[in-house]
Amino acid sequence: MSDAPVTHIDPAAFRADPYPALAQMRAEAPVTFVPELGATLFTRRDDIFTQEKRIEVFSSHQPEGLMTQLMGENMMRKDGAAHQAERRALFPALSPRTVRDHWLGQFNAATRAILADLAPKGRCDLVRDYAMPVSAEALKAITGLRLMPAPEMDRVSQGMIDGCSNYAGDPAIAAHCHDCTASIDAHIDAVLPELTARPDQSALSVMQAAGLPMDSIRANIKLIISGGQNEPRDAIAGTIWALLTHPDQLALIRAGHATWAQAFDEYARWISPIGMSPRRVARVDTACGVTFQPEDRVFFMFSSAGRDEAHFVSPDRFDITRDTGPAISFGAGPHFCAGAAAARALIADVALPMAFAHLPELALDGPAPFAGWAFRGPLSVPVRWKA
Repeated sequence: MSDAPVTHIDPAAFRADPYPALAQMRAEAPVTFVPELGATLFTRRDDIFTQEKRIEVFSSHQPEGLMTQLMGENMMRKDGAAHQAERRALFPALSPRTVRDHWLGQFNAATRAILADLAPKGRCDLVRDYAMPVSAEALKAITGLRLMPAPEMDRVSQGMIDGCSNYAGDPAIAAHCHDCTASIDAHIDAVLPELTARPDQSALSVMQAAGLPMDSIRANIKLIISGGQNEPRDAIAGTIWALLTHPDQLALIRAGHATWAQAFDEYARWISPIGMSPRRVARVDTACGVTFQPEDRVFFMFSSAGRDEAHFVSPDRFDITRDTGPAISFGAGPHFCAGAAAARALIADVALPMAFAHLPELALDGPAPFAGWAFRGPLSVPVRWKA
């Protein structure tokens, strides 16, 4: 393992709220080995920004990693030319132009239908009843798995997220993840004949048209679902919660002094839906005064980068007027999130403004517990409004 200084954590406390421990790491041991996670953590923004791009040392290729074992070897677990080839094959489905001209209208229509059903009820759990189906309907369109019900999309995404975070090796979590990936494979098989006959702009269709092998297509669809359901779901519900608990910030948007996009960017900095990205050390190297050995596990902590005091004044404070430019919520370097444009459009252009427009006098209706460190979001956000 690396010769980094050792920092111990309480895993339960870290899952409940990782930010106090991460702040201590940034201050005392910004590159530190955490035995409870079996990994060396990079916690400062500039170190992560620099080292993530050094793929010859900190490699995404992890043949023994949880994601590869559970979901197949997707483009996130490839580097260099192999990664770029699959990213290019997927680009026609996720380019900013495709999002603007093709997906945005579908996002609006699906969200409007969900809100029409919700509005007369007067109360709901924002995670389960709004953010989940909004995210799932968008993802059904983008992936091409239009036959998968929204709750199943959410189930399989959460199952894969739990599986890829299962560093304790719980066999029940692994078994559930395998059940979820089998469901995705079955839904891929169900739509492939139609997409072969009538290609469209979905990820499944464009990757098939680009000639990617089927095992790569399946692995990348699973990747898109694992990153394209939970994170937008949590960001939608979490940003609404943040605005409701900071009414002065919401007032800035309503007065035209700030935007929904600023609210989303600040939330993603403040409570990172994707808290970290793992890497495998490919060769002996020294970085930030720490010597790494081949096969060491490294975690780049995006959540910690978003609260780095070197870049953000009062980083624990939610402030939609701050400059979030230094934040790396979507990653940095060659593995920058391929779905960033779709996520921004869905959340900032559709889900946030439409919720406040269609649910008058929206207010919290109880506590909203949060959990997670590798992936973090609200477990529920009870709300009420004037029906």
